[in-house]
Amino acid sequence: MSRLTFVFFAFFTCLLLALASPVPVKDGELVDIEKRITHVGRGTWYYPGLGNCGITNNANDPVLAIGKGLYDRNGGSNCGQWVEIVNTANGKKVYGQTRDSCPGCSDNDLDMSPALFQKVSTLGTGVIQVSWHFMAKGWKP
Repeated sequence: MSRLTFVFFAFFTCLLLALASPVPVKDGELVDIEKRITHVGRGTWYYPGLGNCGITNNANDPVLAIGKGLYDRNGGSNCGQWVEIVNTANGKKVYGQTRDSCPGCSDNDLDMSPALFQKVSTLGTGVIQVSWHFMAKGWKP
């Protein structure tokens, strides 16, 4: 009978420890853990201009637009945040900075400036599959 009691005690102890896991906090505020999520979706390119983040960019800047739904849910908090992007077909990796939202993109899609897109594929390809995630806020390549 004591083994059964020990097993139940150990099980509930582990369960309570899992529920009591700490939430990441920095300077008294919750840390955005979105960067830990790896998205897989379409990668396309566009000619940037004045983006939703309020900054004007051009085709030579390493910038991107995230899906409008994701941008809206985050309240634009990803503006200026760097993203690691990998072309899943050839493994080429590049970093781009979030500057806009893309109305035709899903949460997993990215729209990249021509300069950024050309580092992972050719403009003639048009659409590629990408794997991407946000880098920690404040990170720069």
